[in-house]
Amino acid sequence: MHIEFKKGNIYFEEHGQGDTLVLLHGYAESMKIWAGFQKTLARHHHVVLIDLPGHGKSDMIDKVHSMELMADCVKAVIDHLKIKCVTIAGHSMGGYVSLAFARKYGKFIKGLGLFHSTSLADTDEVKEKREQTVNILKKDHKDFLHGFIPSLFAPETKDIFQEEIHQLIQEASKISSESLIAAQLGMKDRTSTLDVLINASFPVMFIAGQKDSRLPFENIWVQMALTETAHALILRNVGHMGFIEAKIQTLDYLDSFAKACFKI
Repeated sequence: MHIEFKKGNIYFEEHGQGDTLVLLHGYAESMKIWAGFQKTLARHHHVVLIDLPGHGKSDMIDKVHSMELMADCVKAVIDHLKIKCVTIAGHSMGGYVSLAFARKYGKFIKGLGLFHSTSLADTDEVKEKREQTVNILKKDHKDFLHGFIPSLFAPETKDIFQEEIHQLIQEASKISSESLIAAQLGMKDRTSTLDVLINASFPVMFIAGQKDSRLPFENIWVQMALTETAHALILRNVGHMGFIEAKIQTLDYLDSFAKACFKI
């Protein structure tokens, strides 16, 4: 299904009945990353999947896709469905969007899930790397994806999931370079949302991989410690892609977390 948002179309799907669980994908992904989770989660929840702007079947909205713009897009879908409260969980960039949503629309939140994500803003070094990535994307975004996506997996799992890596690259290659750049610029410009975690009155789920090359585990550990309502799943030999690298563990944990959020 589509809704119009800022003169573009945003694609979403809904599955199952019950309390609403919104799932957001990460950078260079689409709602398809949740295909292995969707059926199980829909047994107990009303699962809403959204393709964020410029990804999947959703249109590019602007030259910069800020986390706040994407959060507004999520809110537009929720309003369209007349939903009053949600548990929202996002992978990587989807976690940044979930945090931006929690800051702007906290009264709608029953629970927040960070799936290999962080509340911290980019360091100057990471911002510089994003600028370099933008220049690479302008030249050959498909070549970039062939190097970027395998790097998200832990060394221990990369060889095991070659087929899944190939599928992720194929799907990501359908995204335009302009959309990939818009998301990179949005992530580069995002501000810290650590205050959202510190002041959270709702449960916050952290799923973190100790072999995550994108997010230093020590930074995630500090955020867990500062979040009074934290629930944490730490995955030892897993990188940035726990929904693939540790599917059963992460699915069970997310399912249990979402159930608990609506019992409080």
